[in-house]
Amino acid sequence: MPLNIAGGTELFGAILTSTVLHAQKPSGFSGQALAVGAKVLRPDGSEADIGEVGELVVTQPPMGLASTIWQDHPRYLDTYWSRYPGLWYHGDWVQQDADGTWYILGRSDDTLNIAGKRIGPPEIEGAITATGKVIDAAAIAAPDDLKGVAVVCVCVLAPGVIADEALIKTLKDRVGTEVSKPFRPREIYFVEGLPKTRTLKTMRRVVRAAFLGEDMGDLSPVSNPETIAPISALRKDTL
Repeated sequence: MPLNIAGGTELFGAILTSTVLHAQKPSGFSGQALAVGAKVLRPDGSEADIGEVGELVVTQPPMGLASTIWQDHPRYLDTYWSRYPGLWYHGDWVQQDADGTWYILGRSDDTLNIAGKRIGPPEIEGAITATGKVIDAAAIAAPDDLKGVAVVCVCVLAPGVIADEALIKTLKDRVGTEVSKPFRPREIYFVEGLPKTRTLKTMRRVVRAAFLGEDMGDLSPVSNPETIAPISALRKDTL
């Protein structure tokens, strides 16, 4: 039986895991790893209620926890310890059910705030890929004259699918129906691939920075850097 496990390179181990002794729900984790003291916190640092989405933190750092970032200790402290002083901030949205099942809902720094409503990009991306017309997608926030911020999606087409206005409308409408009208993408673009880490996680911050022409920061985690230039070209095509 396959078991879900989630952790981090910086912790050198697991935070959430499953076991053969506990029921496992789809996409869920049956419990937390031993000796990490995982909790779900609200932005103000208070502990979230059961079923409430919040930030994943570690209250009992494991033995393998990274002690610094090479030649940049201030960045280490700012990235992992400044959000909740004394607690390790992991950067993931999580939720815990009444039966103890945990769910990871995506990176908290990827969260989209549209018209006063907050959502994780996976919900939008999932609605798009569920059509079968797209095999990969990245939803990002882009400046908008009317809303302040609007959703833009960069997608990879499924084999044999042709990109046209009818398809774009279909994808936009699906998001509006399955997620919410405020999150209906303003624009949808198509590329051959999206920047990924070596563990195949989509690097949305790179997608957003490339599309908006912003500083992309550290690109060393990107395993396929050749995908970045085509996304930058999308911005030029819209000018």
